[in-house]
Amino acid sequence: MKGWRGKNKRANKLFEAIARARTISLDRFIYALGIRQVGEATARLLARHYHTLTNWRNSMEKASDPDSEARKDLLSINGIGESVAEDIVSFFSEKQIQDILDQLTNSSHGRRALVTVTDFELSETASPIAGKTIVFTGTLESMSRAEAKALAERMGANVASSVSKKTDYVVAGHEAGSKEKEARKIGLTILAEQQWLELIGKGQVS
Repeated sequence: MKGWRGKNKRANKLFEAIARARTISLDRFIYALGIRQVGEATARLLARHYHTLTNWRNSMEKASDPDSEARKDLLSINGIGESVAEDIVSFFSEKQIQDILDQLTNSSHGRRALVTVTDFELSETASPIAGKTIVFTGTLESMSRAEAKALAERMGANVASSVSKKTDYVVAGHEAGSKEKEARKIGLTILAEQQWLELIGKGQVS
């Protein structure tokens, strides 16, 4: 780290804090980066959505284009707004940060990576919706939307706030509105509430 010492205090602290860990899960790694507005909960949302460090880094670099699918995908994550997205993208726009991440996680010329970042592990991999991206829209009869989102996340799904080409299921309740229309427009799978309950094994609407 001699080349960095004294040049960028923020970079030095970042390098030293993460390098001490040696092996770290993706969500803890993202949190340790110290990105503005990205606390533990947001770091976990990002890790759950992107699964691997390589996928996350590549996606964030593409998201520098505000009109890109990558930016839309980032903003679709439930809990990620414009301000948070901008802070994440700005973080990755710093060349010094990119160079440090390469030093930490890449191996080259016989040198081992200083840190091993493990992929994010879903809590319920046997769930039929584990790893799927789901958007809820409209009013549900059997539970509130907040309860439905929490249940989906416990079962290992990624809950998004808007539809995109990466959405696997759109669960449409009463008065679903624009999200359902957009889902139909781009050919996504739309589930009625009863179909959603059957998919997750929760039986009939009471």
